[in-house]
Amino acid sequence: MKRCLPFLILYLLLLPLFTRATGEPGEGPVTLTAKPARQSPDSAFLALRKMQETAMANGDELTAGKCLQQMGKICFTLGHYAKSLEYYQQAAIIFGTHQHKSQEAAVLNNMGELYYRNINKKAAKAHYDKALQLYRQTNDKSGMAATYGYIGHYYEKQSQYDSAWYFQQLALTQYQNAKDTLGMAGIYENLGTIHEDLAKYDTALACFRTALQLYDLHHEHLAGIAVINNIGDILRKTGAYKQSMPYSKEAMTIARHTNNKYQEAAACKDIAKAFNLIGQHDSAYYYMEWSRKCLLEIYSAENNQQMNFLQIIYDTNKKNDEIMQLENSHHINRIIYISVGIVVVLLILLCLLTISRQKLKISQAQAMSERNAELNRIQKDQLELKSKQLATHTLDVIQRNQFLDELRNTLSGMVQEDKRDQKKQLQQLVLKINQNVNHEKQWKDFTGIFEQVHQVFFDKLNALYSDLTNNDIKLLALHKMNMDSKDMATILGISPDSLRVARYRLRKKLNIPEGDTLSTFVQTL
Repeated sequence: MKRCLPFLILYLLLLPLFTRATGEPGEGPVTLTAKPARQSPDSAFLALRKMQETAMANGDELTAGKCLQQMGKICFTLGHYAKSLEYYQQAAIIFGTHQHKSQEAAVLNNMGELYYRNINKKAAKAHYDKALQLYRQTNDKSGMAATYGYIGHYYEKQSQYDSAWYFQQLALTQYQNAKDTLGMAGIYENLGTIHEDLAKYDTALACFRTALQLYDLHHEHLAGIAVINNIGDILRKTGAYKQSMPYSKEAMTIARHTNNKYQEAAACKDIAKAFNLIGQHDSAYYYMEWSRKCLLEIYSAENNQQMNFLQIIYDTNKKNDEIMQLENSHHINRIIYISVGIVVVLLILLCLLTISRQKLKISQAQAMSERNAELNRIQKDQLELKSKQLATHTLDVIQRNQFLDELRNTLSGMVQEDKRDQKKQLQQLVLKINQNVNHEKQWKDFTGIFEQVHQVFFDKLNALYSDLTNNDIKLLALHKMNMDSKDMATILGISPDSLRVARYRLRKKLNIPEGDTLSTFVQTL
């Protein structure tokens, strides 16, 4: 039989399987929120969204993951596959992070169903296999059974009935081991579908009857509607048209009581087929029209649900965007405050560094000034000492030369006398005195001290006038000391007239203009 279960019914059928497979209590807050999803998916989604946000705020990531999983199921039921995949992936990440393998496997099965619905069969099979691996690691029999059921359904749709039957049998065995009769009901329904496709109607009918008994045992009347319809369909296909009618009408009655327009439309369609086969075309038309009206109501209701749900999604996204913008604004403000604080701290540090460097420079300048002052003081003391030494030495030379000059004059007078017995010795004595009046060593000592005191003077003199003789330099040095002409003549050992001649020649050699004295030139130099 070609079944086309509506999206919403499939969601409600899978919900209890999910609850059992994950080992979670069936009446937890998340499950209770998901139950009204068929009648009001927008309200259920909004409630789940609030629960998820509260759980995240309280640090309860597992509850947030369950909410995301249920939100993904609602989006899947309403055909919003991209959003459904997004929520499934977020839930899988949370369960994987917390090593909650059973919950993660359940989400992987949901994702496999989503990929299968979008004709990505390879990805669907890969997710089923991964879910089965996780269930095996935790030895979750109900979870393995549910996954075997998904894989069997996958092979059934590929017309690989041997593989489909094999995996459905594995699922049945696992449910039997887990004593999960409600899960067994779903597998018997799947086995009945396989046998129906293979035209093994007796075996299919037996499987459907067993499934119906198990559903009734658990008062799962909503899940039993499809099975009742399948039994009526089998009877109609085997020619028992009138026997099929009660089953189809029973399915229609239950569907009306539960306000399940999908199953009501399917039951009316099956009744119309039966009336058509027995030749009651007016009744067939009546029930076919009834089915058409149900489908129109379904279409209208789904449109309203879609509109309401899209509005919820829009409002949620808008709220999230506003929250994100607010958080970004706070984040930007925080960055600005931190940046301003850093800049202020840097400016303070820069000011402190500048002040410190200025203080260091001032301290270094003061230290340098003190060192220079100390050096100047030492140099000044040395200069004064050398000047005193020079003056003392000069005075000593003058006194010695004066003494020698007087002694020479005295001895010259004695020589002019006619005493023959001492004339020769006195002449020798006068000769020695003349030879030592201007002893070179005394002048070298004088020159050495003078150069230390007037080093710059001698450097400029040698640089500008390299052709000066020693006598020229001696004369300039004595002028530098502001010595009078008499003392100069005495030190040089010449007469005042010879001193004037020496001055004149030196002025010519130095190209000193008329009107400028030699002393002025020397002091300027």
